[in-house]
Parts: sequence; C-alpha cells; structure tokens
Amino acid sequence: QVQLVESGGGLVQAGGSLRLSCAASGSSFSINRMGWYRQAPGKQRELVATVTSGGRTIYADSVKGRFTIARDNAKNTVYLEMNSLKPEDTAVYYCYAFGTTWDWGQGTQVTVSS
Repeated sequence: QVQLVESGGGLVQAGGSLRLSCAASGSSFSINRMGWYRQAPGKQRELVATVTSGGRTIYADSVKGRFTIARDNAKNTVYLEMNSLKPEDTAVYYCYAFGTTWDWGQGTQVTVSS
C-alpha cells in the first residue's frame, strides 16, 4: 500500500496561482500513474490530471493550458501547478497513486474567490 501526503491548498483570488504537492511513501516502487482528482460540493469527483511513470500526461479539458502536472520519480512526488485559477476550480483536490493498488490522499481544499 502507498501513503500519500498532500500540501499546498489554500485561498486565492481569481487569476491567481497555487501549487499542490503530493509525496508518496510505502510501496511507492509499484506506482505507475499518479495524479489529481477534485470534488466540488454537490458534484462527483472528477479527474484533473494524470502523469505516468514514463512522463505521459493527461488533463481534463477544463484545465488544459492552465494546469501543469509534473512528477519527480526520485522523490516519489507529484506536483500540480495551477495558474489562471477560476472560481469554478474551487474543490477539494485529492492526490491518487495507481500501481498494484489504488490509493488516495486525504485531500486539500482549494478555494478561488471571485
């Protein structure tokens, strides 16, 4: 099993930036994909971005061109750089890791004020 610890959420004005980090420990050698989902109040959890161990990235259409996901394999850490934030980006952001198991972080709140 993999343990995931997130950091970097907070409150920002529209147009601002935030950077989320997620550090993996435990059976991190088994991780293939890492990334971020988010869940806004009253909505389903949705994929934001994914990066594979080989560096391939996938983004939700709603964040393309504004968010960048990056992975440091040596540190078992994934980052999400969020720019040009919008109020509709407000959500709890969850880091995930997938290898032999699917594991989630505890979530970090991102609030974008208009």
